[in-house]
Amino acid sequence: MAIRDVVGADGTSIVYRVTGPADGKPLMLLHGWAGNLRCWGTAAGLLAERFRVIAVDLRGHGYSEAPETGYDDPKIWAADIAAVLAAERIETGAVLLGWSYGGIVLSDYLTAYGTGAVAGIVYCGSQAGIGRGVPGAEPGPAMRQAIPDVFEESPGRAMRGFAAFGNANTGSRRDRGEDAQRLFGGSLSTPPRVRKALFYRTVDNTETLRTLDVPVLILHGTADPVVPVDNGRYIAETVPDARTSYWDDAQHGLFVEDPARFAAEITAFVTGLD
Repeated sequence: MAIRDVVGADGTSIVYRVTGPADGKPLMLLHGWAGNLRCWGTAAGLLAERFRVIAVDLRGHGYSEAPETGYDDPKIWAADIAAVLAAERIETGAVLLGWSYGGIVLSDYLTAYGTGAVAGIVYCGSQAGIGRGVPGAEPGPAMRQAIPDVFEESPGRAMRGFAAFGNANTGSRRDRGEDAQRLFGGSLSTPPRVRKALFYRTVDNTETLRTLDVPVLILHGTADPVVPVDNGRYIAETVPDARTSYWDDAQHGLFVEDPARFAAEITAFVTGLD
């Protein structure tokens, strides 16, 4: 395992972790809003048995720097991803996986840089755009209930806001207490101003979806209360080459809810690209 960092377009330090075989197919993991590179837990380890897994701390999250501005600029988000790919000398064949907000960042990258370095794309509990009136970007009831408390600097109000997610990130079928607390702690450690800034932008990446020339896998829980499954269906209906896996009654954090299934479906998709 190696922890590395690279300088983004505006001088922001972006930290990422690389695990798995050096000659494995590169698989980049982009976490969601108020997450970090550790959120993938067991699933990342399973994927690293076969792939070169690159888990990124998005700007403002985890160990990456948190600048005061830039969160509303899709070109900056895109440049961060491009910088990591360049640092890892990946010019072709990468698979990009975006969970939740990570799917928006992934789409920002594709809009700015295209698919030259990309062999496949995975949207997990995700959407491609953000903003009021943007198609395929409707927030779920848990997200609406959490706002605006999750933006607050007051610890009490912030914790109350995050409590609105309930078991959404971990599922209720099994005891995932440790994983749940790690996700909760990572969310609270994200600066409140960053949590807020990520929602104060509007971007519609629909045209990018329509012109994608690589396979796309959509994983989504049918009971996702954070990013509704209709957002995933919108991606599936828009991209030319979509493969879908809708998990009955599953919620938002599929990689926590069933790590083995998550890793198996990702593995089947990635190996099928060869």
